[in-house]
Amino acid sequence: MRKSIPSTVIASILMFGFCLIGPSVLAQQDPLYSLYLNNPLLINPAYTGANNNLTVFAGYRSQWAGFDGSPSTLNAGAHTSLYQNKMAAGFVVVSDRIGENTNTQATGTFAYKLPIKAGTTLSFGMQAGFMNYKVDPSQLTVQNPADPLFQPVNQITPTLGAGVMLKGDRYLLGLSVPRLVNGTFDLGGQKINVYEQHFYLLGSYLFHVSERIILKPSALLKAVAGAPLSTDINFNAIIDRNYSAGIYTRNFKAYGILASVNFLDKYRLAYALEVPTNQSVGTRYVTNEIMLSMRMSIFGFQANTVSNF
Repeated sequence: MRKSIPSTVIASILMFGFCLIGPSVLAQQDPLYSLYLNNPLLINPAYTGANNNLTVFAGYRSQWAGFDGSPSTLNAGAHTSLYQNKMAAGFVVVSDRIGENTNTQATGTFAYKLPIKAGTTLSFGMQAGFMNYKVDPSQLTVQNPADPLFQPVNQITPTLGAGVMLKGDRYLLGLSVPRLVNGTFDLGGQKINVYEQHFYLLGSYLFHVSERIILKPSALLKAVAGAPLSTDINFNAIIDRNYSAGIYTRNFKAYGILASVNFLDKYRLAYALEVPTNQSVGTRYVTNEIMLSMRMSIFGFQANTVSNF
C-alpha cells in the first residue's frame, strides 16, 4: 500500500547513499559489504581466480532492517583460474536498491597472475561491463508529480574498473578502483553522476597461533571524493581451517560479528550481523548479510584446498 510521505523524508531517501560533489553533480556510493573478506572480488577484480580453482558465489545484504527505504544488495558470480593458473576470468552481477533507486551492474573480470616467489603472486585485474540505473517514483506519493526530480529514470552506462593484489601464504594486500569511469545522465536539467570513483585499500595477515588456530586481523580503507575516509577494522579467529568467527567495526560508528563454516569439502556459508550506534541511524536498525560459495577444481592444474583468503 502506498503511503503519503513528507517532502523532507522523500528528499532524504533520494539523497541517501549519495555524496555532494558540486552544485549540480551527485554521485552514488558503492554498496556496503561486511563479508568482503570472504569474497574480495566484490571490490577488486585482481582477486579473480586468486585461489586457483573455480568459485561460484551468491550473497544478500539487508541494511538497517525496518528503516523505510533501507538499502538491500544482491550479488552473484563466478571466477576461475586458467592456463596453468597464470590467468583468470569471471563475472559479477550486483543489484543494489535503496528506496525507489535501483542499480544493477553486470561486469566481466579478468586477471593476469605473476608469480613472485613460491607461494606469492602479484595479480593485475580489470573489469568491464554496464550499469543500469533506475528510479521508480511510483513507489512514493509526492506533492508535485510534475517535478522533474521525481520522474522515472532508466539509464544504462558503461563501467570499467581495475585493481592489483599481492597475495602470499600469510598475507593479502590489494588496491583497486572498481569504477574508473563516471557515468552521467540528465535529470531535470542537472548533470547526475550514476557513480563516482571509489578507491579501496585492503590488507590482511595470518598469525599461526597453533596447528589448529589462526588469527586474522584485516583492515579496509575506502576513499571517495566528497565523503570522509571510511575505515573497516576486522579481527577473526580461524579454527581447523574450516570455522571462523570475529568482530569488526566501521568507523567506530557500527559494530558487528562475523562467522563462517566450510562444509562438504567445497561449500562455505558466511554470516554477518551489524549493529549501528546513535552516531549513524540509531541502534534499532540492524544489518544482516549472508553469503554462500562453492569451490571446485575443473582443470588438472587447479587446487582443491581450503584457502584462508
